[in-house]
Amino acid sequence: MVIETFALTKEYAGGGGCRDVFLSVDRGEIFGLLGPNGAGKSTLVKTLVGLVKPTRGRALLLGRPLGDIGVRRRLGFLPENFAFPAWCTARELLALHAELAGLEHRRGQQRSEEVLAQVGMAEAKGRIGTFSKGMRQRLGLACALLADPELIFLDEPTSALDPLGRREVRELLLNLKAQGKTVFLNSHLLSEVELICDRIAVIKNGEIIYQGGLAELLTAVRRVEVRLGAVSAAVHRVLATFDPGFSLSGQRATLNLGPEEVPALVKALVAAEAEVYEVKPVAGTLEDAFVELVSEGGVEDGKHRPLHLA
Repeated sequence: MVIETFALTKEYAGGGGCRDVFLSVDRGEIFGLLGPNGAGKSTLVKTLVGLVKPTRGRALLLGRPLGDIGVRRRLGFLPENFAFPAWCTARELLALHAELAGLEHRRGQQRSEEVLAQVGMAEAKGRIGTFSKGMRQRLGLACALLADPELIFLDEPTSALDPLGRREVRELLLNLKAQGKTVFLNSHLLSEVELICDRIAVIKNGEIIYQGGLAELLTAVRRVEVRLGAVSAAVHRVLATFDPGFSLSGQRATLNLGPEEVPALVKALVAAEAEVYEVKPVAGTLEDAFVELVSEGGVEDGKHRPLHLA
């Protein structure tokens, strides 16, 4: 394991933080951490990279305890909120980071050019103060990659980028994975996470309420689509009985429903003299699953609650 946490907790006097976090991240995977604003995502990342000390619990990074100097040299980190000296050029900033990382001068220059090319800034000139927000975001990513880290923590790495920039960063992260690097991604962009992450964790109110593969989570979001003839008032009542929040588009009704409930639904629709032409499952999206997880419950008696708990 590249990351293992054991009841890792960081509490603040005014509330917030994260509590009793158990996580495991494998080498060579892209792992996504999702959660609402204020759920504890950034606190957890800051604790793992050593910016804040845990209140209790422990964690291992690359097999070593938190704060290990040797391990910290093998980490890359892009915080969500960063600020660079406006008077520096991109290469001057990278030279400073190379020195802080202990890179030999020539190696630092070589890596600076490599990472600038990786993030699409090989031709960058001028002072950082003249850069757009997207350019500064790319530069921050270059700083995180400069020392060729084994484990990279990225907090909202594409938040300031346009769609083309996001695609380029996705390709970069997939290339890092192909090289055996591990990426811990903190993001609000669920579509990005769905495209590149191998596994995810969802945090709510400081507690992990889901950890696992995307496929398993999406499978747990149960929906069916029913194609009907005319939708009478009686048919409408049947649909609302099985799912009060069902949606209707023309003659297609979509319900949050498990496959075991489909026979009863069809029977009730036929009894209401509905014309049922088709019933089929509908694949859930990560957004569907995320909203369902964080909207209600999520954690029950300290355990991970499955979706659609009866």
